[in-house]
Amino acid sequence: MLLKCLKSLLVAVFSIGIIFYCNTSFSQSIAGNGVTEQPHNPGQEKEEDLDVAGTIIDHIRDHHSWHLWGHTSIPLPVILKTDKGFEVFSSSKLSDEHHQPVVYNGNYPYKLVEGKIKIMNADGSVNAEASKKIFDISITKNVASMLISVALLIVLFTGVARAYKKSGVTSAPKGFQSFIEPVIIFIRDEVARPCLGHHTQRFMPFLLNIFFFIWINNILGLVPFFPGGANLSGNIAFTFVLSLFTFVITNVNGKKDYWRHIFWMPGLPTPLKIFLMPIEVLGVFIKSISLTIRLFANITAGHILVLSLVSLIFIFKAVSASVVVVPFTVFIGLIELLVGFIQAFIFAMLSALYIGMAIEEHHQQDLVL
Repeated sequence: MLLKCLKSLLVAVFSIGIIFYCNTSFSQSIAGNGVTEQPHNPGQEKEEDLDVAGTIIDHIRDHHSWHLWGHTSIPLPVILKTDKGFEVFSSSKLSDEHHQPVVYNGNYPYKLVEGKIKIMNADGSVNAEASKKIFDISITKNVASMLISVALLIVLFTGVARAYKKSGVTSAPKGFQSFIEPVIIFIRDEVARPCLGHHTQRFMPFLLNIFFFIWINNILGLVPFFPGGANLSGNIAFTFVLSLFTFVITNVNGKKDYWRHIFWMPGLPTPLKIFLMPIEVLGVFIKSISLTIRLFANITAGHILVLSLVSLIFIFKAVSASVVVVPFTVFIGLIELLVGFIQAFIFAMLSALYIGMAIEEHHQQDLVL
């Protein structure tokens, strides 16, 4: 009975949070980014057109400031490298109090254009040639979110390691240990051992790091329109770098049999070897590309779906629409909790599979083929 009450309370709090935040931050973002006002005639109300696609993209993409609610944002450091050297300043200089882009006169006149910092001409147009020379290494919202998730993982797992040193691995886990230990055992027994065999212990640190790193960022970015939400796992640069780690570890540790089956497969006629070799070489890169796109597409699709549901309230311009929208949004939000875990698990599992195929012994690989 108590558990049912707690579930109902969590659903109610989540629903109230959605309604409250949608009527503040989301509506104000619409007013600043996706709404065009028609000329006002006496006795006639203003008509507003909602640019749903533009508003949703604005919410899921990276930003140079960390938006919380309303007109409240945390400015982040902007770090630029131009032909005049490095320049560091606050992102608050690139927008006014209503979050509208303004020109900041530093080494060059800078302005945010579609989320990118551009160099402006005197007539207000973008200097495309000079803007290409900007090397932007700013601490953006996604970078800040990544640093927070790294710090959080360090704190959590340092505490768990300290607890194991104090009480020993044979004693019953307590607190956060009791939650994290089954997950670690699950990754070891269901992901690493079936793919890596006696090499499990060697690659477990990598698999655990990549699983928990993706999982915690999926959780932190579940609902990007809540205060502090960041769509890090939905950034293709982030997923590309993670897949690049898997690509490097797989191919650096590849045995000679792994490379032989790519470039000159044994037991096949020479013409067939020549035909299949380019396909196998492409497959080495396609594996990493698939890892990149799978994580990026699944996380981004979930965020777009949630934001699309919320935007229905503003499309129909009726609060009564929230009666239908809020339950669906809560449902999709709960599904996203599961998807966040599944995507981290799939990434770790495929990474273990690719590494296992590369380090297999000759007779084992022949059996797999």
